[in-house]
Amino acid sequence: MRLVQIKRGIVRRVAIVEEPNLRLLDGCQSIYELAQAALAGAIKLSDTAKKRVTSDTIKYDTVYDGESDWQLLPAIDHPDEPARCLISGTGLTHLGSARDRQSMHAAASEELTDSMKMFRSGVEGGRPEAGKIGVPPEWFYKGTGTTLRAHGQPLDVPSYAEDGGEEAEIAGIYLVAPNGTPHRIGMAGGNEFSDHRFEKKNYLNLAGSKLRTCALGPELVVDPEFKSVAVEVKIERNAAELWSTKFRTGESEMCHSLQNLEHHHFKFEAHRRPGDIHVHYFGTDSLSFGAGVQLQNGDVIQVAFEGFGRPLRNPLHVAQQSANLVQVASL
Repeated sequence: MRLVQIKRGIVRRVAIVEEPNLRLLDGCQSIYELAQAALAGAIKLSDTAKKRVTSDTIKYDTVYDGESDWQLLPAIDHPDEPARCLISGTGLTHLGSARDRQSMHAAASEELTDSMKMFRSGVEGGRPEAGKIGVPPEWFYKGTGTTLRAHGQPLDVPSYAEDGGEEAEIAGIYLVAPNGTPHRIGMAGGNEFSDHRFEKKNYLNLAGSKLRTCALGPELVVDPEFKSVAVEVKIERNAAELWSTKFRTGESEMCHSLQNLEHHHFKFEAHRRPGDIHVHYFGTDSLSFGAGVQLQNGDVIQVAFEGFGRPLRNPLHVAQQSANLVQVASL
C-alpha cells in the first residue's frame, strides 16, 4: 500500500495511491493521525486505511504535476508540532559512499581515513545474529520537521552554505507509541541533501553540512520490499539531462542490517518519546558531487526508487544574497 498526504488551502486529506488516481480516505487529515488510530486499535496501518476508503478519487497526474488545487505534502509530518518530527540519518552504509568520503578526506600520507575505518567496522560487525547487538553506525542529525520538503518544493542552498548536493536515500518512518515502543509505519524515497564542499574541507564539518533542507516522498510505502531496491538519480539543467546514475540500495546492499540501524537510533531514551515522529535516512551509494558535478540554481534533482511509487523531483534554490552576521542580543 502506498499513501500520500495532500492539502488544499487549510484542508488536508490522506489518500491511497491507485494509479492513475488517488482514493481519498475519510476520518483522518494526516498519516500521523491514521497511524495513531492504528496504534489505538491495535491493527495494521494498511487495514486501518482500508476501513476509511471513500468513493472519492482525484487524478494523480494533476496533483503530481502541480496542476491541481491539491498539493502534495511530504510523505509524513507532525501536523500540529513540526518540532516533534526528528530527522536523522546513517552514513557510510554503502561502499560507494565510503569511497566518496575516502576520496574527499584522504591525505597522501594516509592509507585509510576514519570514515573508511568506520565503514569497515560495519562490514565486520554491522549484521549481528538475531537477538544480538552489532557495532554502531555513523549517525547524524538533520533537523526537525520544518526542514522537510515535499515533491516539487525547492531544496535550499542558504547564503552561509558553500554547496548543495543530492543524496538519494530511502528513509524509515517511525511513530513512538504511548508506551515508548517505536513502530515503523513505512518507508519513503528521499533526497537527504548536504553541503559536500563544506564537508570536504574537513570531515569534522560533517555535522554542520547536514543541517539543511531535505525532501521526502511523494509516497509513504507501507511494508515495502527493502532487500535490494533499484535507484535512479537524474540531474536536469535547462530541461536537459546533465548527469545520471543507477545503483542499488536496501538491506542486502548495506553493511548494517536494518535491525542494527534501528536499534542504534532508538537505544537513546530521548528517541523514544511517545507521540514523536522519526524520519531516518539509510544512506546512499552514489553522489553527483563525487562525479565532479557542481549543481546550480534552478537545477532539478530527480530520485526514483523501484517499488516506492513516483519519482521525487525538487528544484535547487541558491540564495543570492551574502551571508549576514547573526547578532546575539543580551536579555
